[in-house]
Amino acid sequence: MERFPEDFMFELTEEEIGIVVSQNVIPHKKYLGGAKPFAFTETGVAMLSSVLKSDTAIEMNIAIMRTFISLRKLSVNYKEVMKVLEEMREQYDNQFEDIYRVLEHLINKPQQPRNMIGFTRHEEIAEKQ
Repeated sequence: MERFPEDFMFELTEEEIGIVVSQNVIPHKKYLGGAKPFAFTETGVAMLSSVLKSDTAIEMNIAIMRTFISLRKLSVNYKEVMKVLEEMREQYDNQFEDIYRVLEHLINKPQQPRNMIGFTRHEEIAEKQ
């Protein structure tokens, strides 16, 4: 236990146990014998390599470390994808702003006084002159 401080390993809460059981990550609580399982952080997994010596433990540790590496690569790609999406959103928001302005102008076009058509009375002609 002295090799695994809190930032290397921690005990799961009841809520966390429920989540991992529901996802079939660990067996149901009745199979745990009343004990709460521990979870290892990335650093804790690295520490396991110096503690566990069986062939199976070494293979599992290698698989876990490869998983961490894959997750780290994925998170880098995720940041790049989010950056591209943000740039696209800004670009398209600007383009849509232009479209919205044109539509607003067409919908609420300022009305200019219209020339009246039809017959004009003689009094109106005299007033205009």
